[in-house]
Amino acid sequence: MEQNNKKIISAWTFYDWANSVYPLVITTAIFPIFYEAVVPQKVDFLNFNLINTELYSYVVSLSFIIVSILSPILSGIADYSGNKKTFMKFFCYLGSLSCMSLFFFNENYIELSMISVLLASVGFWGSLVFYNAYLPEIATPDLHDKISAQGFSKGYIGSSILLIFCLVLIQVLGVDARYSFVLTGIWWIGFSQITYARLPNNVYNRKPTGNIFFQGFKELNKVWKELKQMKQLKRYLIAFFVYSMGVQTVMIMAIFFGTKEISWADEASKTSGLIISVLIIQFIAIPGAYLMAYLSGKIGNIKALGINIFIWIAICIAAYAFVKTPLHFYIIAAVVGFVMGGIQSLSRSTYSKLLPETQDHASFFSFYDITEKIGIVIGTFMFGFIEGFTGDIRKSILGLIVFFVIGFLLLLTVPKNIIKSAQ
Repeated sequence: MEQNNKKIISAWTFYDWANSVYPLVITTAIFPIFYEAVVPQKVDFLNFNLINTELYSYVVSLSFIIVSILSPILSGIADYSGNKKTFMKFFCYLGSLSCMSLFFFNENYIELSMISVLLASVGFWGSLVFYNAYLPEIATPDLHDKISAQGFSKGYIGSSILLIFCLVLIQVLGVDARYSFVLTGIWWIGFSQITYARLPNNVYNRKPTGNIFFQGFKELNKVWKELKQMKQLKRYLIAFFVYSMGVQTVMIMAIFFGTKEISWADEASKTSGLIISVLIIQFIAIPGAYLMAYLSGKIGNIKALGINIFIWIAICIAAYAFVKTPLHFYIIAAVVGFVMGGIQSLSRSTYSKLLPETQDHASFFSFYDITEKIGIVIGTFMFGFIEGFTGDIRKSILGLIVFFVIGFLLLLTVPKNIIKSAQ
């Protein structure tokens, strides 16, 4: 396949446009507000008495455990068979259809309803390992930062368009919020067809023989042995594992902080205020992603990531100590948006730059995926556990600082003399 082909790169980045409606509408904006409104503060789930946000964090954590188990196995098979796009499609369709099924969410059947939440998360995160694995195949390393930022930026724009449309339906036309979950699934599955139409499947013309499951395990084992010998890549993964615990947990649980800890005038202002803060995050994340890509070109990826992590630490301290009014929440949302775009795009492109010459990109990216997902499991579980134990969601925010500090210190241990472009 021809690298740096503009049409293929555009098609690849368009999947961000398609799938980013899930993290915005479902995990960040409309569904959390809907969930808080319909699910009681205390809920009986499988005979356990849980806080509603505590339950939500546990279900999300379980979805990441499932993805962490499935993605390395399936990525080995995908690399051996050359079927990355097939697996990407499967998880995409699973996630989008599960989003649509949230239309039937019923707090009286909470166990059954949370299955849709679980599978939507599995579908979204499961598709990303195969999607991300295309980056080193479609472009040369010098373009990875720029293309990664371009993908995330398209996602922020596309998902914001759908969110605004859903808000008009809900707040202006009085349409039930449940229809936004259906629209999310349709948007995701519909626009992803642009990606699938142009993205090649079997890039290296693999011709599998024998038992593909057994061969897939062999492929994964081979990559694991290679990774263990690569000091720079291994240390970067460890640092990423820790700091992403904090990043992803903030992104998943921040809206619940806004519903519980901010002094809104009334329910209407709370709903509109939370949506405004989400849109602030989305639009400021676009220049944030491009600015961090530019900064990495000047000072290197590792130093740029270090600056980003320092800002995340400041965000957590401010949220714990000072953020109490809507204005405070809008300001902190703007800062979160700026560093969210930067750290997401830069983390992905840095890993891509550090990969060796290989045809097993899905397997390599499965380890990136595993470290991120297990990190999210620990982060979201800890967040829910601290709130459940202390009864104070602010204490959960404070606990996230530990992840950022340790992640920064670990980032300092990444060797800086192997691949200059990633420093």
